[in-house]
Amino acid sequence: MRKSLFVVLLFFIATNGFTQNPNNRAKDSIKIAQDSLKKTEFLKNIGNGFFPFNYFNADLRYLVKFNQFEGFRTGLGGVTNDRFSERYRINSYLVYGFKDKRYKYKIGGGFRINEASNSWINLSYIDDLQETGSSSFLTDKRFFTFFEPRLLNIDLFHRHITKSIALEHKISNHLLSETQLAISKINPTYNYNFVLGARSFNTFDISTAKISLQWSPFSIFKLEDNTIKETKDGFPKFTLQVTKGFESVFGSDFNFSKLDFRTIQEFKHKNDAITNITLVAGIAGGETPLTHLYHAYPNNITKETILQRFSVAGLNSFETMYFNEFFSDKFSTLQFKHFFKPFKISDWFKPQLVLISRFAIGDMNSIDRHQGITFNTLKHLYSESGFEINKLLFGFGLSFAYRYGGYHLPNLEDNIAFKFTFNISL
Repeated sequence: MRKSLFVVLLFFIATNGFTQNPNNRAKDSIKIAQDSLKKTEFLKNIGNGFFPFNYFNADLRYLVKFNQFEGFRTGLGGVTNDRFSERYRINSYLVYGFKDKRYKYKIGGGFRINEASNSWINLSYIDDLQETGSSSFLTDKRFFTFFEPRLLNIDLFHRHITKSIALEHKISNHLLSETQLAISKINPTYNYNFVLGARSFNTFDISTAKISLQWSPFSIFKLEDNTIKETKDGFPKFTLQVTKGFESVFGSDFNFSKLDFRTIQEFKHKNDAITNITLVAGIAGGETPLTHLYHAYPNNITKETILQRFSVAGLNSFETMYFNEFFSDKFSTLQFKHFFKPFKISDWFKPQLVLISRFAIGDMNSIDRHQGITFNTLKHLYSESGFEINKLLFGFGLSFAYRYGGYHLPNLEDNIAFKFTFNISL
């Protein structure tokens, strides 16, 4: 009898164990999969520069920065996420510069008018600084790095108070557009006067209309989880932006126009090497102040020795070109980068060699309109070449560049830029 009961009990335990174990394993598998998805989504947000909360994603760009005008700049900002609303969003920030002792902020938001085309109307009010001569495309995807090298040494900023309304619209998966109407009050933080005949402006109002198009004809998109996702980042890519400034519209002082263009090509070789080619061009006509003209992405500080100029190399900047050395109303830059396959010295030590050549050319009409600041033009071809050895230690590496050609300087060491690099990816 005892043996029979023991056999029945053993059979019950065994069958119960085998019947329950798959369910436990299934639950564990589901939990592991959910945790993996959460981790992937979290890292994706961090990689895009956001720290996610329940209804709000904090923007890491506003935590800490440094430049020559503001010193340390710190604050908070972010954007609401889909948990808050899939139709409405709030996008704002507040920062403080310790050197200029000023608050800067943005109050913004938007609402979606069409889900299929991902069409949004966005409104914003911004009181902040902008680098003079800088330009960007409205349709650029969000670009985030944990460390922005050029920002450290920039000292030429203008303050702007800008009110804008914009429409972002996906014409097709391959063609994105954004249109913006904006009114800005511009106040350079440096000694500058824009002279037009008998008139001289040290502050001014500008009303602009912009339309930007980004075309990625070779990217591949697929429907996943009821969402169109880019499964292959195809090249080349093309971006075009037209800007028109209107005189006497909402008190605007100037009439001007700008045309900006960029194309990026990338070749992936069989040996895992990558060649990247970037062409950027811009032209401005009419009554365009220096604030809205072009520099050529300089990233070299004006110091006597190479070691005094030792800083951080940028991602797409001219390392031997000094800040505020050149400005143009028409310019073009061409950059070649060849990334060799990383050298696998060990599982954790994989440095990578990158060969780089950059070229710039430009000019400026009516240079005498811009008073109070001294600069050159790029009538002759500006050339620099060099290399980077990245990821030597904790994402840090070294960079070397040499300036030659039409703007080669008499003192040899003034043509040399030796810096460190910082590259990290999630």
